[in-house]
Amino acid sequence: MSNDFSPSSFPQLETQRLLLRETSLQDAKATFAVFSDPRVTQFHDLDTFTSIKEAMSTTGYAYAVIERRAKRFERGDGIRWGIIRKQDNVLIGSCGFTWNPQEHSAEVGYELASTFWRQGIMTEAVSTILQFGFEKMDLRFVIAQVMLENIASKKLLEKLGFHSQGIQKQYAFFKGQYHDLEQFVLTK
Repeated sequence: MSNDFSPSSFPQLETQRLLLRETSLQDAKATFAVFSDPRVTQFHDLDTFTSIKEAMSTTGYAYAVIERRAKRFERGDGIRWGIIRKQDNVLIGSCGFTWNPQEHSAEVGYELASTFWRQGIMTEAVSTILQFGFEKMDLRFVIAQVMLENIASKKLLEKLGFHSQGIQKQYAFFKGQYHDLEQFVLTK
């Protein structure tokens, strides 16, 4: 890692329309709203949330997602920013990295509430964290793993300069089955 980034303090980033910040338990209801949409979870390794109890209970899935992300950051092996609209301070998705500091590499992941698709929000958010990753975290390359049917994600990655490295057969197991994933790479 470069001297500009310390995993002990969560970096807050800002774009023209967005604030990228650490999520907290106060974001549980908004996290539930994002993950209760089957269009959002269709290509995600997480089941669709089905009960508001999952948002309001400290033992529910929304809290677990938020706490898992916080613990990953505390361990120094990942960072996930909440995507917040500046105009109303509402969480509408997230994006971030799991990283390998020894290799100066990371894997990027993201999701966005479907009502905000096709508005350039994810391009704005992910390009900002990629810049942060290359400039402040001293990453050499970033990979992304995408389900073959997720055309929108592939287009986003290509727009951001990622290149396909091919398909990995039966690479991931979630939602009760194995999935082929296409791997994309962006180098510094």
